[in-house]
Amino acid sequence: MDLINALILTFTPLFVAIDAIGNVPIVLSLSSEMGKAERQRLVNIALMTAGLVGLIFLLVGRFVLRLLNIEIYHFAVGGGLVLFILSVRDLATGKMVDVPSKEEMLAVVPLGTPITVGPATLTTLIVLADSYNLWLVLTSFTLNMAATWVIFHQANTIGRFMGQGGLKAFSKVMSLLLAAIAVRIIIGGLKGLFPGQP
Repeated sequence: MDLINALILTFTPLFVAIDAIGNVPIVLSLSSEMGKAERQRLVNIALMTAGLVGLIFLLVGRFVLRLLNIEIYHFAVGGGLVLFILSVRDLATGKMVDVPSKEEMLAVVPLGTPITVGPATLTTLIVLADSYNLWLVLTSFTLNMAATWVIFHQANTIGRFMGQGGLKAFSKVMSLLLAAIAVRIIIGGLKGLFPGQP
């Protein structure tokens, strides 16, 4: 039961940060002029890119922080602020990041990163890795990548079922949850930096 709880506690923040369902309209927009095979290839390359970026950051992120003499609490406060700003930006403008023109290599940028694995996901990964076993965070990240792959491949079906309004509403709820998670991360970082304070 403890293992299941830990898996849920690591899977959920990543699922919220990645916001695969909320990103379905972006997938549909970027692949609007593509055939089925091209769309599948787009998603496959994007998820391989996202998985690789997340894995590298998960494995060497803490080393980079030590190299720069940055404590995990500093990163928690800074990363939590980034998460909070991104979530508020999404709530206010409807997007966390700006999508460049279609002349870009769409599968890698922006779909793979920063849309799927961007600042919110990377911050969540490094904070989770400090609180849970690395293999547990890696398992949750892998499960999230698999879930995102399925969701992106079913983007047309999900879009028809939920409608534009439903997708936007779901994305707003996810952004609100991400803001709450960001506040919790910031408070935890501040408590680590100032352990004697209430």
